[in-house]
Amino acid sequence: MRCRRPTVHDFALKLICCLCAVLIAASPARAYESDQYMNRTQPVADSLAVMDQQVNEAIDVILARQRPPETKLALARAIYHEIGGLYWADKIERWAARSPEVEKYDQTRHRSIYRTMPLWATRVNFLFGVGRSFRVNNVMVGSDKFGHFVSQGYKYFKREQKGRSRQWILGWGAFAERWIYGQFTTGVHSNADLVANYEGWRFYRSLFLDEEIPGKPAIVRKVDGRYVRQREFTWADHITPYWDEALNPSYNVRSLDWRLRREISRLCPQYRKYPRFYSSPRDDELWLRYHAIGLKDNRDNRFEVVCGTPD
Repeated sequence: MRCRRPTVHDFALKLICCLCAVLIAASPARAYESDQYMNRTQPVADSLAVMDQQVNEAIDVILARQRPPETKLALARAIYHEIGGLYWADKIERWAARSPEVEKYDQTRHRSIYRTMPLWATRVNFLFGVGRSFRVNNVMVGSDKFGHFVSQGYKYFKREQKGRSRQWILGWGAFAERWIYGQFTTGVHSNADLVANYEGWRFYRSLFLDEEIPGKPAIVRKVDGRYVRQREFTWADHITPYWDEALNPSYNVRSLDWRLRREISRLCPQYRKYPRFYSSPRDDELWLRYHAIGLKDNRDNRFEVVCGTPD
């Protein structure tokens, strides 16, 4: 029996199947991307207080156990398992997305700025849609950022405890965002994800280090061999406008980037009418603070560049 020679169509079909397999395999690590371009002027209540409460209660539950963690890494791991964990989305991320205490912006999984874009441009977003967005510390934040903060921040901290240097840890984070967690699988190198990762690392360090958060003592200290909480955690110490992917634009593959700029330009009338919702006066300060953690500059996708300075 004579075998049929493979055609271009066969190779294309195999390539699409392989891509889908990679995307599905990577998606639990990434959960959802998010969309902070649309609905920016919608009045949404700030959820800082209820989000703070979730973390402080988790820490208190862990410290009140009959056999509480005795080492830094054990306490960090316990917090990771309590509000993060190996899930499609971290526990705190899923809680925030479902809780009526956390008001959401109107966009849903498949009603976002990416909704008209093809599979080869949006990849994971095409298959799974986007996560919800909330307002926390007066910043529009995608649900996925809380997972990055808890889970990826823990991985940064764990590597530090094992003796890795700051340069190595930040390089590892940038590599992961460039490949399996980011640009290769999703088409998006999310600068805001890297900022959330880094701030999560600072959170785990601030559990034990005075002045990791300037002007504040460590969150816990040891008394008679047990960790006790000596101050409250607040997301306000970590969430900045660079958690917002419209104010800290991602670096995208070309097939996505030009389509995204086209969709941003369609929002220019809203930007010109309400410019304060679409820009941050702290951009220069925040770029200097964070650019060395692995950000890839795509600030040309900010509203003020795409749309021009409003009158």
